[in-house]
Amino acid sequence: MTVEIPKEKWSGQVREVTIGATAEDGGTRTQTLTIGGETTLPFLHFEGSIPHRPALAIEIRDRKPDDWSPILLETWGEAMESPAAWAKAAEEAGADLIYLVLSLTTADGEENTPENARRVVREVLDATGLPLAVAGPGQADVDNELIVPVAEEAEGERILLGICEEGNYRTIVAAALANNHLVQSKTPMDVNLSKQLVILISDMGIPLERIVMDPTTGALGYGIEYGYSVMERLRLAALQGDSMTQQPMLVDPGAEAWKVKESKVGEGVPESWGDWQNRALEWEALTASSLVQSGADLLVLRHPDTLKRVKAMIDALLATTA
Repeated sequence: MTVEIPKEKWSGQVREVTIGATAEDGGTRTQTLTIGGETTLPFLHFEGSIPHRPALAIEIRDRKPDDWSPILLETWGEAMESPAAWAKAAEEAGADLIYLVLSLTTADGEENTPENARRVVREVLDATGLPLAVAGPGQADVDNELIVPVAEEAEGERILLGICEEGNYRTIVAAALANNHLVQSKTPMDVNLSKQLVILISDMGIPLERIVMDPTTGALGYGIEYGYSVMERLRLAALQGDSMTQQPMLVDPGAEAWKVKESKVGEGVPESWGDWQNRALEWEALTASSLVQSGADLLVLRHPDTLKRVKAMIDALLATTA
């Protein structure tokens, strides 16, 4: 007797978005990165198509950060002294994309400048052939001041610009439109807000194929269940045909996991917490692995060993479901 396995039928599809431009496209990248395109939930190949595997990015900064864990500082070592060297090290670690975050100040404590942002982006573009994303430090006026010249410097490279939030998206979207880039839309954990911001951004004339949606998440034990639920609902809405929820999703488990005390603190903690480094790596890896299951198409990480662990998990799941 043959038993038929019930299969869900979806009417919608996640949009495909391609980051980066090779010489054929007018850029200098040695490869591009395409995410999205799914017609089913994560790893359920028997119900639909998953044309692109979840991609993994490594976050770098325009200068050595002051507030990162000593574990990360030791891991990247001298590479952190130069954004170009750091980008090259991230490429060698297996990253699919470089996620460059600009700082509010330079290493000497002075305000960051458009000239410095341009210089750093040019150095990173020259150091690696990977696709690039560039995000501002997170203050609206400074973001606008830095991202616009970055967009001009990287014209033709189809980089991902961020971060577009409800109160600060117009300038960044305009810069992306003028220089043929993509944008990262970011909202608090809320389905309706995520959808609304995509609508606002697309109303400025940028194609939906150039918007990557960041619904925000929390780290393991710090709100991840709520973020997971929002991402799951966004993906279900997309597959059910809601056009403005059909953007591929980017999340940043690296930043979230490495700011919690379990990852940052190695002394004065209960002995039952175990080895600090192993605990920190597990925190990032488990956060990222959970978000892969909720529909994340692009994940930003900080530790190269975490990237290897998550990539191995994705390989195993793809092999199982192929």
